[in-house]
Amino acid sequence: IDGRDCGARDDQTILDVARENGIDIPTLCHLSGLEPIGACRLCIVEIEGMRRPLPACCTKAAEGMKVTTQTEKLQEYRRTTLEMILSEGNHICAVCVSNGHCELQELARQLGVDHIRLPMLNPNREVDASHPRFGIDRNRCILCARCVRVCGDIEGAHTWDLMGRGIDSAVVTDLNQPWGEAESCTSCGKCVHVCPTGALYERGKSTAEMLKRRQFLPYLTSMREMSE
Repeated sequence: IDGRDCGARDDQTILDVARENGIDIPTLCHLSGLEPIGACRLCIVEIEGMRRPLPACCTKAAEGMKVTTQTEKLQEYRRTTLEMILSEGNHICAVCVSNGHCELQELARQLGVDHIRLPMLNPNREVDASHPRFGIDRNRCILCARCVRVCGDIEGAHTWDLMGRGIDSAVVTDLNQPWGEAESCTSCGKCVHVCPTGALYERGKSTAEMLKRRQFLPYLTSMREMSE
């Protein structure tokens, strides 16, 4: 990877190996402890012999593979992808509960995305504050599906799912019922704390007050695997 010899197990992805060796590859949808799905496409890398970049989170490492993670072309792809994510939502950092603690905001800073070259779509998305403890502001949702995966794979409640296609896609609870009426929800808060933006939040939090706590995920994942 990037000219360095790296060892890998058969079950490891390129992203796993890169992180073991201190090589940074940007991600948004990926989170250790959740099954990778390659939704955000920010972790794309170039592999010698392949005609197109591939997502590092879903591509298994193989003997003799030569991977490049940082080129100007890859960085431009990542900046463009990030601009598309930002243009499709309403990300107003100054009034967001996760301002200063947001993975999307931090990645934009790292990639140098200080303006957007695409037209802003300004979608009219609803805020659901029907749950007594939590809320969802779909204006800030980037469809990473972390909430869907942690609710299904870790909590086992399967409250969250994706509905619609393309620009009309949205995360919904219990077949598009208000969150407060979702009978399957256990109110555990796991979905809130794996969300990379301010889309899912604890009610009562003001601007920049929402701190996400994800330390539980690797532990619960390992316990779940042991029980199986």
